[in-house]
Amino acid sequence: MTFSLNDEQRMLKDAARDFFREQAPVARLRKQRDAKQNGRDPELWSQIAALGFAGVIIPEEYGGAGLGYVALGAVLEEGGRTLVASPLHSSALAGASALLLAGTDAQKQEWLPKIAAGEVVATLAVDEGAHHAPRTKSKLKFEDGKLSGDKKYVADGHIADLIIVIGADALFLVKADAAGFTRRELITADSRGAADLKLDGVAAEKMNGGAEIIDEVLDRARIGLAAEMLGQASEAFEITSEYLKTRKQFGQVIGGFQALQHRAAKLFTDLELTRSCVLAALDALDRSDKRIAEYASLAKARASETLHLATNEMVQLHGGIGMTDEHDAGLYLKRARVAEALYGGASFHRDRYATLLGF
Repeated sequence: MTFSLNDEQRMLKDAARDFFREQAPVARLRKQRDAKQNGRDPELWSQIAALGFAGVIIPEEYGGAGLGYVALGAVLEEGGRTLVASPLHSSALAGASALLLAGTDAQKQEWLPKIAAGEVVATLAVDEGAHHAPRTKSKLKFEDGKLSGDKKYVADGHIADLIIVIGADALFLVKADAAGFTRRELITADSRGAADLKLDGVAAEKMNGGAEIIDEVLDRARIGLAAEMLGQASEAFEITSEYLKTRKQFGQVIGGFQALQHRAAKLFTDLELTRSCVLAALDALDRSDKRIAEYASLAKARASETLHLATNEMVQLHGGIGMTDEHDAGLYLKRARVAEALYGGASFHRDRYATLLGF
């Protein structure tokens, strides 16, 4: 196991950082929100795809780069730093992973090249309740090639062309333009958008594998999201740290007060621990480690807790300005609360991790 990037991965990370800071800073998300785009930015997505970011984990035979999950995690982390509103996680990681794990040869040939090129946006449809309910049973019905049921709060479901629907013991491919498919767009707190889906006898293709493949798909989505959350937490910490070095009160910079130094030190150590957990999980995917489920829950739990703390501290340590919409702290906090809930929150993953370890 390695806890550092190789030269190729480091170059990709640097390229992603430069691109996102120049072309997709937080100000771009703010403009999207004010224009009520709800995460729609086809120009930005085209640029992301043109740089090859949409095909990082997709093998070369399908038009991707085949660089693996550590590489894509580095890109997601940098995108997280600037709160990039794009289907990079939904399509390039979650959707592509589902096809790589469970797609038939024909399904892979048809969809992976399009995902790598950014021509098709894919996403996972998981929940059937109001929010994440990991212990509920799917009520989907699949008969004679037709799928019926509902899916709630599908990330990027309002812009997806291909939906990978997760049932109780199988995965299905559904095209967004299929007869009987309807979606209701949701306006989310983080200004990214999602959708509730209704499937009424929609033509669907069953994918390979059964119930055992579902957690493998979800764990990849969890690890990728943890990488994005690490980037958000890191940026929140760095912005706050700089503020502590410049804001003066009582004749000195507030970073000189020991109580605030302790809070900053606590957050820094949490960030480093989270970074190790996330990188270990990404590396486990590339090594096809048998303990991926453990790594996934550990990474998602740690990322959720650290991002929660980082965004809380960002608001509180900035004082009054941290409560205003003009400051970016609120945007980081809103994204944090949404990301924490996706694919299971910290408490769910702590419990799952303990169970996997035999406790």
